[in-house]
Amino acid sequence: MRYYVTSDVHGFYTPLRNTLERGGFFRDTEPHKLVVAGDLFDRGGEAVELQNFILDLLERDEVILIRGNHEDLFVELVTTDNGVSRSHHLSNGTYDTAIQLTGYSMRKAILNPLEFARAARETPYDKTILRSMRDYYETKNYIITHGWIPCVPDGLGGLAYIGDWREASKRSWRQARWFNGMDAARTVYEDDKTIVCGHWHTSYGHSKYEGKGSEFGEDADFSPYMAPGIIALDACAAHSGIVNCIIVEDEDI
Repeated sequence: MRYYVTSDVHGFYTPLRNTLERGGFFRDTEPHKLVVAGDLFDRGGEAVELQNFILDLLERDEVILIRGNHEDLFVELVTTDNGVSRSHHLSNGTYDTAIQLTGYSMRKAILNPLEFARAARETPYDKTILRSMRDYYETKNYIITHGWIPCVPDGLGGLAYIGDWREASKRSWRQARWFNGMDAARTVYEDDKTIVCGHWHTSYGHSKYEGKGSEFGEDADFSPYMAPGIIALDACAAHSGIVNCIIVEDEDI
């Protein structure tokens, strides 16, 4: 199977489509699927277009969706917080995503939070896309997830591997979606496999571990970060305008 793996699209549908066109996704006549390693929405202004694109791929069984921390934020907004615009929902773009997908005005959403939350829960994003997501996807040689695989503090300020991470609790997976994989990979890895992740901007790894440029300056490198056991993909689309995608050919398990 050929997998086109991307992450952290964050509502930037046009850059995603451009990247997939350059990579040959739409011309590919062999069995293939798009894998999105979390954070489909928030920050970009093309939520409706992206939602429709993902729904079409789901219908054709051409997409695998991994849950990211921003998916958790959306659920929190429309359930726990009942549509109330708390500061982190605004700063992370979650509230704006719900505005786009429901068609509500900001004023209407603020004045009618419960109604707004109900409308958000009726969107295809909540009813279909979110329910199609998984914590990770594994092939013979790769593990694809959002932040990193579940692990635990090592008592020295780092992280330690746990052998039963595949059976980790929902809480552990929620925590793992916030990990910086480029740091975690120094001590937590899966022998004989490469973990493909998103969540943290790749310029961090290029700058810190390769000495290449800064994180957000003109010399920042947002291309995929690759090191033993890891491929990180988050190009920080809101800053760079880039959505990364790699092509992986591997056997299912």
